[in-house]
Amino acid sequence: MTDREQLHREGYVLLRRAIPAQWLDQLRAVFDAGVKPSEQWPVPRGSGWRHSQLDTDACVQALCRLPSMLAVAGELIGERFFLSQVEGREPLKGGGYQLLHRDLSAQRPGDIANALVYFDDYGPANGATRIVPGSHRPEPGAPPLDFNDESRSVQLAGCAGDVLLFDVDLVHAGSLNISGARRRTLLISYFSQSLYASHQQTASLRSIQMDTSERFEPADFPWRGLAADWLPVPTA
Repeated sequence: MTDREQLHREGYVLLRRAIPAQWLDQLRAVFDAGVKPSEQWPVPRGSGWRHSQLDTDACVQALCRLPSMLAVAGELIGERFFLSQVEGREPLKGGGYQLLHRDLSAQRPGDIANALVYFDDYGPANGATRIVPGSHRPEPGAPPLDFNDESRSVQLAGCAGDVLLFDVDLVHAGSLNISGARRRTLLISYFSQSLYASHQQTASLRSIQMDTSERFEPADFPWRGLAADWLPVPTA
C-alpha cells in the first residue's frame, strides 16, 4: 500500500519535525504575543484553554504554505482549495479535555482538511490529541460510533515541529493537561473552493483577519511520498 492510499484509508498523517527548527522560537513568541482573553473574541472561547490571534503574522502564513502541508491538504480535499483559518490554542493545566468528536465536512465528505502544528513537545501528560484512525469514512451499515468509547483511540506523542493533518470527519479530541506543561499549537483549516461564500459569512465571528483570497491547486503540490507516521489502532 502506498502512503497516498494509507492517507485516504486512515484519514490522517503525522509529519514528524515538518516545521524548520529555526522557526520554532519565533513562532512561540508570536503565539504568546497574540494571546487574548476569552471576552476579547467575537464569540467567547472555552475555559481551560489559551487562545492566540496570530493569523496575519508572516511566519505563520509561511508555515501554512509549506509544500508538504499543502500536498496533504490537496490530496485530502481533491480540488482547488484555500487557507480558511489559523489560530493558536493551548490547554491550561487542568483543562483541554474534549469528548471524541468530528468537526464535520460541510457539503461533501472530504471538503475540509485540518492541521495541528505543535510548537512544544506533546504527549499524554500535557493534553496531546487523541485520534481514531480510519473513523472518517465508516463502512456502509456500520453502527454509529460511540464517542464515549475510547477503545480505538490513539494518544499522540511527539516533538515540537510535528504536524498532524487530517480529514475533518476523523474522530479526534484534546486530552486533559495534567502536568501543566506548555502545549502550544496552531489549528489550521483548509477549505474547498466551493465553501468560500459560507466562509465569508462567518469570518468575522471567527475573528479571521488574514486575506483568504489565495487559491491552491492540488496539481501544484504533487505527491512525492512523505516521511510520515500512521499509528496502529489499539486491539482489544
